[in-house]
Amino acid sequence: MSVKVTEDCISCGACESICDAVFSIEDKAVVNEANVADNMDCVKEAADACPVGAIVVE
Repeated sequence: MSVKVTEDCISCGACESICDAVFSIEDKAVVNEANVADNMDCVKEAADACPVGAIVVE
């Protein structure tokens, strides 16, 4: 699976607080691709919680 953060990201930190193994906040959320496969449950939870829908899981 692939996880991307779109330009819509407002750097609110919701994804990082839910799934810090995968997401970190710099100028916008950044995805640690190496940890995605082992953390899909929290990745999906973070995507659902994103207030602007900026996390795309494919």
